[in-house]
Amino acid sequence: MNVCHAAIRWHVSIHIDSDASYSGLGRVQQNGAFGRFAKMLAAKPEDTENRMHKSGILLLFFSFSWAVFAQQGAAAADGEPKGLTQHPTEMPMQAQQSERHITLHVLATDAAGKPVEGLQQQDFTILDNKQTQTIASFAAVKGATAEPPTEVILLIDLVNTSFDRVAFVRQSVEKFLQQNGGHLAYPTRLVFFSDTGTQLEPQPSRDGNALTAALEGSNSPLRIVRRSAGFYGAEERLQLSWQTLDQLINYGGQIPGRKMLIWISPGWPLLSGPNVEYSAKQQQSFFNSIVTFTNALRTSQTTLYALNPVGASENIMSTFYYETYLKGVHSSRQANSGSLALQVLAVQSGGRVLNASNDLTGLLNSSIEDASAYYVMSFDAPPADRVDEYHALTVKVDKPGVKTLTNAAYYSRP
Repeated sequence: MNVCHAAIRWHVSIHIDSDASYSGLGRVQQNGAFGRFAKMLAAKPEDTENRMHKSGILLLFFSFSWAVFAQQGAAAADGEPKGLTQHPTEMPMQAQQSERHITLHVLATDAAGKPVEGLQQQDFTILDNKQTQTIASFAAVKGATAEPPTEVILLIDLVNTSFDRVAFVRQSVEKFLQQNGGHLAYPTRLVFFSDTGTQLEPQPSRDGNALTAALEGSNSPLRIVRRSAGFYGAEERLQLSWQTLDQLINYGGQIPGRKMLIWISPGWPLLSGPNVEYSAKQQQSFFNSIVTFTNALRTSQTTLYALNPVGASENIMSTFYYETYLKGVHSSRQANSGSLALQVLAVQSGGRVLNASNDLTGLLNSSIEDASAYYVMSFDAPPADRVDEYHALTVKVDKPGVKTLTNAAYYSRP
C-alpha cells in the first residue's frame, strides 16, 4: 500500500516547511512525472484521481528493500515498488501471539530531565487504553554496557536543511564526535541523507576520530530538490524523507538491540493545513502508513529523536506547529500527512523533539544521555476487536516528580 499524493485543491494555503507557506501551486517544471502531476492537479478535481490511476504515478511514498538501500541509496528497485502497509488481515496463531506481546523501552526522568536509575518493577504501571496491564518481564538497562549496547545513528539531513545551516550542522557533529578525545560512549553510525542517495557508514564505531575523518571525507552534494522550489519541491522532499525513514527502520529491524536514530533536521514538509482536503482513499493511505511506522519503530527497537539545527532562530509558530498533530489517530477519518511529521513520529516513538537551542552539540549530548539508563518491560495485550485497532500507552512511576517517555501507542489486529 502506497501513500498517494493528496488531491489538493488549486487555491489553498499549505504549511510546507519552517520558513514558508505557499498559496496555490505556483509554477513547476512541465517535464517528467511531477510536471504531468501538476497538469492533473490543474484539471477538474473529479478527473484527478482517475488520471493518477491511469498514469501509474505514485508520488509520495515508496518502500525499498534494505539491499537496494545499501547498494543504491534511494534508487528505486526494478518493477513496481511494494509499500510498507501491505499486511494480511489474518495471521497464524503463533504470529498473533508474538504480535500481542508488547515490549517497551521506557525512559524515566527527574524534574531536571535526567534519567532516573534504580527503579524496580513494582514502581511501574503500564496502562493500555487506560487499563492496567500485568508486567510480563522487566529489566533495568544501562545503554553503554548493555549487550548489545544501544546503537546511535546520527543522520545529517541535506534534503530538508537549508544550505546555510549544513556547514553549521557538520561543525557541530564534528565537535560532538571529538569530545573526550574522540572516545564515544556508544557505537555510532553516520548517515548522510541527500536527494542523490543515502550514505550509511558500514559499521558502527566508538572511535569519534575515525567518524570525524569519515565526516570530513564526505561531500555535501548540491541538492536537486531545493527548499525554495515551492509545492513540488516540498512534495518531493517529503517523498525522499519517508523513503529514508522506512529504510532505516528496516535496517534497525535486522540488527539486535536498541537503536537511537537522531535525525538532525528542521523536519520534512507538512502538506497539511486547515484548507487542505483529502479524499477518503487518501486518508486511508495515510492511516496505513501511520499504523506501519508506529508499529515498526517499536518492533525494530528504534527510538527517533528530532533535532532542529535552526534552533531558537526559527519562528515560534513553525517550531511548535507539529504539536497540532500529536493526538492519537484512531481511524482513517483522522489521518493526514501532518501525523507523519518527523517531530510527531519522534514523540510517538518515545523520543524527543529538541528545537529551542542553537547549541546543536549540546542537544546531541542531551539526546545521548537518555541512553545511559532506561527500562525494558513487556506485557501481553488482549486480542483486538478489529484490524489496526488503536491502543494508547501510558507508563506511570510511583515516585514523586518522575516522568516517563515511551511509545505512545500501538495498533493491533484480531
